[in-house]
Formats: sequence, structure tokens, C-alpha cells
Amino acid sequence: MKQKIIDPWGSGLLEDYGKIIKDFGLEIFNSKLFPEPNRIMRRGVVFAGRDLKIILDAIKSKKRYYVLSGIMPSNDKIHLGTKMVVEGIKYFQEHGAETYILIADLEAASTRGVTLGEARKRALDFHIPAYVALGLDVGKTIFYFQSENKEVMNNAYEFAKKITLNEFKAIYGSADPGKIMAAMAQVADILYPQFKERMPGIIPVGVDQDPHIRLTRDIVRRVKDRKFLLPSSLYHKYTPSLDGDIKMSKSKPESCIELPEDIKSVKKKIRNALSGGRDTLEEHRKLGAAVEKDMVFELMKQHLVEDDAELNKIYNDYKSGKMTSGELKEIACGKMEGFMNNFVKGIGQARKHIDRLNFVKFK
Repeated sequence: MKQKIIDPWGSGLLEDYGKIIKDFGLEIFNSKLFPEPNRIMRRGVVFAGRDLKIILDAIKSKKRYYVLSGIMPSNDKIHLGTKMVVEGIKYFQEHGAETYILIADLEAASTRGVTLGEARKRALDFHIPAYVALGLDVGKTIFYFQSENKEVMNNAYEFAKKITLNEFKAIYGSADPGKIMAAMAQVADILYPQFKERMPGIIPVGVDQDPHIRLTRDIVRRVKDRKFLLPSSLYHKYTPSLDGDIKMSKSKPESCIELPEDIKSVKKKIRNALSGGRDTLEEHRKLGAAVEKDMVFELMKQHLVEDDAELNKIYNDYKSGKMTSGELKEIACGKMEGFMNNFVKGIGQARKHIDRLNFVKFK
């Protein structure tokens, strides 16, 4: 029997989200249970999680809880998956969560070969401003660098004693030293807000990051004397590649949109994307579009159209054949241009206030 593995550092594709829920014991996400669900929650892009009830209870009863995510400063651009993570953080931030953003400079060094100095520079110059441009409220966010947080590193070494090499391989598929160090630091990061006070916490991520959540939850169960609460998690689907693959990948630059990216390049990719339109205009008017196969509509659903009524009209017009594939793509191009312009402008504005960030002051 083939071992089931999700690799947070790899590029393997996960084709069946229902099977993932079953194989890894996830909860199906129900947006109707959460107050004021955001766009990706309402539209089924957020599809699963772990221990969501404790977070829902904290929101409704206004109890203390936290949302945490990390920035991997290994590149000078981000992708649409990062945008969805920030939207998840923003949702919980707006619903009372204490917000923590860690800069995973040690992980970048151990798994990507990025020096600590370069990681710091990239984080301050681009990644944090990009998060702000995507909606993060820095006035309500606590930041820290992994390399400066001795408490995280000390606990990472302690937690490492609670798992065997074979158990690590069962979760991650392999166990080279860089991965082990990075994973143990992530466990300590996820639990860091609980070091001073035990409280619920939620980690919104792509489902490829679930191994880190599972490892953390396993270790929490093995350090019962510490009385940590099991971390909750929220998982979103991938943004499909414009050529129809399940996930955008830099290995296919012609079908992958980066943030930021020259708008002429992005528009060309959108116009060349896999379409749900029919072979001829006559056939399209008669049969309507196969919307479920259309990557541009999926892009609009996940990222570009906020208003549900507007999206429904686009869907109905396209599905009925009233709207052509070319017309759909031009709408998407216009919306993407507006988004990209606002994103670049937002980064520029955020850079002016980078010195005001609330970084943890370590002794």
C-alpha cells in the first residue's frame, strides 16, 4: 500500500480534496457557521480544517485566541496562494484574534539556502509590505524573526525529543537535517503565543502545510504537562494553473501569475488560459460555456470578483452562452489590472511605515 504523504516543501499536486479530507482526518468547512464569512469561505475555496469549533466558540463568546502565520522570505515575489493566506489572517484579525506573523528566516536558511541577512532584507522590503497591501492590519499584528526568538528555538529542541525519526518520515516522506530543523522550529512557532498564556489558536494555510499542523498536534499530546491547547487550522484549495492543472507552479511560468507581475504579461496569460467556451460561436450560443473547465472564471471566483451577485451574473451569462470566452477574459483582464495596480501602490505606501511595525523585543 502506497504511503499517504503531503509535502509542504514539494510541488506535488493534490487532485482530490474529498480524498484528502478522508485520508488525513480533516473536518469539512461550513461557512454558514462562521459570522460574516469572507469571499473564499463563502465560495468553497476554504474547504477543510481541524478543531474549528473551539475557534468559533472563541469568536462568538469574545474569548482570547490567536491567528498565526509565517513569511518565508526566500523570493522577491509571492503568489495567489499567499493572498488567500492573508485573507484568512485578516478574517480572524477582524473577528478578535491576536495576530502573530513570524519571519521564517531560519527555515529559509535551512531549506532554501537564503542567508539570514538576505531574508531580513526581503521581509522588510517586500514581504511584510505585500501582506499589508493585501489587507493585514499592522496596528494589530505582532512580528518576530525566528532567528531572534530564543524561546522558540529552545522549545524546538525540547519538542524534537518527543518524536522519532520514523514518525517524522511518516509525516513528511523524508527526513534530511534541514527539514527536521525547519519543522521543529515551526512547531515552536505555532505554539509561541501559548508560551505565556494557554489559548486557542488557528493557522490558515494551504493544505500542503498540514504536515506541520499534524506534527504540532502530535507533540502537544506528548507534552501534556505543558497544557498547550491543540492548534486549529483552516485549509484553502489551490488556485489552479491557467492551463488547467490543479495548482499554479513557477515551473510553468506561462500559466502562473506572480505578485507583482507586469500587467501586459498577466493579460497575455489570461487570454491564453484554458477556456470553457465552445469551438464555434454558434455552438457556444446554443450550448453555453462549460464553466467548470474555465480557468479564468475560477480565477475570478477565487480572487477578482468580490460581490456574489456580480459573480452570479457573470456565471449565468457565460453558462447560457450570452457571454463569450473572449468577453469573460477581457473582464478578468480589467479586474486584474485594477488589483495589480492597487497591490503595487499598497506596497509602496506600506514601505514608508515599516519602522512602525510591532516587533517582539527579545532580551
